[in-house]
Amino acid sequence: MKLTEKRKKQALAAIRKTFGTEDGEDSVDLFISHHLEELPASYWKKRCGSASPKPKAVLALLKFHSAWGERDVENFDFTLPGEVTDYMISVHFDEEGVIDEISMES
Repeated sequence: MKLTEKRKKQALAAIRKTFGTEDGEDSVDLFISHHLEELPASYWKKRCGSASPKPKAVLALLKFHSAWGERDVENFDFTLPGEVTDYMISVHFDEEGVIDEISMES
């Protein structure tokens, strides 16, 4: 498996694991709560089957947006489908390949 693909999977797993924890308050949790409040019910109904989905359903929608950094394997950005937001959940890997930061970016 290519390093980029491996890190995408690791990043998504870390995002899901961080949700609902103190580490996720200002990143993953904020991203989800913001979008549940701001996006119309029709968006959620179409993609999740519910006008007010559970946060785990929103997490399941996250799609890879881009990888960037010195070797294009340091930062991985994820967002919602449909070009409905400028916000991303960004996962950063340190020099040893360990995730050292998850943040919400715009």
